[in-house]
Amino acid sequence: MRETDKQIKCISKIKMFLLALMCAYVSKTLSGSFLNSILTQLERQFNLSTTLVGLINGSFEIGNLLLMVFVSYFGTKMHRPMLIAVGCMTMGIGCFLQSLPHFLMDPYEYETTVSKTSNSSSNDFLCMRKETQIFTPAEDPSECTNEVKSSMWLYVLVGNVIRGIGETPIKPLGISYIEDFAKTENSPLYIGCLETGAIIGPLIGFLLGSYCVKMYVDIGSVNTDDLTITPADTRWVGAWWLGLLVCAGVNVLSGVPFLFLPKSLPKVGLETNMSIIEEDERNETKAEKRDITIDFLPLMKSLFCNRIYVLFLVTSILQFNAFVIMFSFLPKYMEQQYGISASEAIFLMGIYNLPPVCFGYLAGGFIMKKFKINMKQAAYIAFCTSLLDYFLNMLCFLTVCDNSPVAGLTVSYEGTQQNVNMERNVLADCNIDCNCQDKIWDPVCGNNNLSYMSACLAGCEAYFGTGVNMGFQNCSCIKSSKNASASLGLCGSRPACSLMLQYFLILSALSSFIYSLAAIPGYMVFLRSLKPKEKALGVGLHMLCTRIFAGIPAPIYFGALIDYTCLHWGTLRCGKSGACRIYDSINFRTIYLGLSTILRGVGYVPAMIILFILRKQFQSAESNATVMETVVKRKEKEDKEINKRSVYLIENDIQTKF
Repeated sequence: MRETDKQIKCISKIKMFLLALMCAYVSKTLSGSFLNSILTQLERQFNLSTTLVGLINGSFEIGNLLLMVFVSYFGTKMHRPMLIAVGCMTMGIGCFLQSLPHFLMDPYEYETTVSKTSNSSSNDFLCMRKETQIFTPAEDPSECTNEVKSSMWLYVLVGNVIRGIGETPIKPLGISYIEDFAKTENSPLYIGCLETGAIIGPLIGFLLGSYCVKMYVDIGSVNTDDLTITPADTRWVGAWWLGLLVCAGVNVLSGVPFLFLPKSLPKVGLETNMSIIEEDERNETKAEKRDITIDFLPLMKSLFCNRIYVLFLVTSILQFNAFVIMFSFLPKYMEQQYGISASEAIFLMGIYNLPPVCFGYLAGGFIMKKFKINMKQAAYIAFCTSLLDYFLNMLCFLTVCDNSPVAGLTVSYEGTQQNVNMERNVLADCNIDCNCQDKIWDPVCGNNNLSYMSACLAGCEAYFGTGVNMGFQNCSCIKSSKNASASLGLCGSRPACSLMLQYFLILSALSSFIYSLAAIPGYMVFLRSLKPKEKALGVGLHMLCTRIFAGIPAPIYFGALIDYTCLHWGTLRCGKSGACRIYDSINFRTIYLGLSTILRGVGYVPAMIILFILRKQFQSAESNATVMETVVKRKEKEDKEINKRSVYLIENDIQTKF
């Protein structure tokens, strides 16, 4: 009876740990996905290039690197739940630090030619043909000094590094704890539950990001009725800081349950007296402290001599490069490719991509548990399903959408397509004498469905209305059968782009489900290729390498490639370049889809070698088993013959005697 009570108590504690770890997974992925969803907002708030935004994104991995190997190896010798609790609270501190620039900076000011105050009667943003002197904005030294405050993006970078440090112990120590104290056949299902938690977090994070981005960054301190931009505008900055405060609170709370969990548990199914375990731990503590580093180098050597582990590591690095690119820049890609707002892009990404991934993880874990898949079968399942997803994902190349028609950038003033790689000239005969600022991005949409960089460059001479409802008339550059008029903002995307967006989202949902279906079998191949003592260090080293060779460099080099496709950079008060306002969507699509396709394609080469090695190992094992079975049968046959002869000799002996 006591033994049964101990079993129930042990099972309940491992499930409590699993529930707490799921909450930690939710909180860490919530803050990570939220930061990914606001990258474009940070780019606009601090007037950064995509390369620097990629550095901010990769700084999380830098924080991981500082403690990854130390925590993965030495953490197993310490109180693992306590380390996870400290990590969760450290992540909360990092999120809070990231939100600080909003409270230390002046209100956000976007570039515009139109007066932002409703009581202003100035019309110097229109085509002023009578003027003879070209208008140039004054460079107030104090205003130029204020722009230096944009360096406060370093708070975001440092906060992300701290968040990465806090996240370090959660996965390697959490998984090793489950592997050590849960039933072996339950491990795939438990890991599937954890990966499901890692999907629920991003889903909440993207929904939170979509909500926050809809609100103006300085809401409560600025009269939003005076704004001349909408959430669909590339100059709009949402309330990114608000979500970071929410993430900070959630991360701190998720660490509390681990403070009440024990350092170790009896292995489920092999329960013994807990007092004996504690006594053994006390007896081994001194030896562990003396020998804590003695077996480190042998374990490292053992890992790198494991062919399956090394090949899986190479595959993971290549695949993770592609994943970081696809995941980090998907909202930006959808904004530029299909002409939707940042809030809508974040919302659609969360709704269409994350639920299929959640179902895929659960299905993969269930299949592994239900059919008791061995290592070879798991490898084949992971490879075939991942390859199917790869070919399905290539169909996204067909979901094309042309560049947004902007006079002087992507099309001529007559509306004909022009080569975006050639030198662009935003001035034309219709506006050459308007004395326009030719670098300020303040787009208007003409009633000929053609966008112009500003009302002045559209040749507009009159305006009506205020705020986002402002309109313009008598526009000489707009060739239309009706009155040549325009309204604030870029023209909306064409119906064909909306249809292509739907196709892209459907393909993305299917691809996400199939890809995640392969994740659990693939990860179990990785875990089962390791010896029990190697698991914690192997998982940590795997995370370390993927961060060094994928998590850190991928967003930086891909950000630089995206910057190469920029058609027009924003302009600050003092003439310096700000964030990019519009990209060449064709080149953007080629780089975004093409690079990830190449990286994933190369990653299948080491994966095929793993299949070959496992096939050879299992064939050898099967042949050895067959040989052993043959030897046993032959021995049994010989024993029968010996028994027969013995019986025959005994019978003859008896007959001789009698």
